[in-house]
Amino acid sequence: MTLPSWFPLFRHRPAVVEAAVPKDAAQLAHLHAASFHRGWGDGEFDQMLREQNTLIHRLRQGRHIIGFAASRLAADEAEILSIAVSPQQRGRGLSRDLFLTHLGHLAGRGVRTVFLEVEENNMPARRLYDRTGFKVVGKRERYYKEANGVELNALIMRRDLS
Repeated sequence: MTLPSWFPLFRHRPAVVEAAVPKDAAQLAHLHAASFHRGWGDGEFDQMLREQNTLIHRLRQGRHIIGFAASRLAADEAEILSIAVSPQQRGRGLSRDLFLTHLGHLAGRGVRTVFLEVEENNMPARRLYDRTGFKVVGKRERYYKEANGVELNALIMRRDLS
């Protein structure tokens, strides 16, 4: 397959972090399904995008959504629900930029403490969270379940934004 001459230009367009909108639900669901065993559907994303206590940022390159970060807010705390970057775009530092921007917006909304759960053996995600200031504060035994039925532990991590 021969790629068009303009193709390298697309690959090097800057990625932009911005608020996701309800019309993004299908693209976000597709990206989530490509990143996780049990993907969330369009309806779940549509509902979250309409809730006042949920914040979702998309990572866009050109017209394509290549990543997202989603959080739920309660008083001065937030829980990271999910973060994903397209498998083809990983390894370029985009998840760190997306995540730090998302955390900045949480702080701007008055969030002082952020929590998340991560599968214990997911080293790329754990490196991201370690490098962005999160610390392990607990563990949930057999929290995640793989497609083959294997149960995996989750680490509970926390970061103070204030």
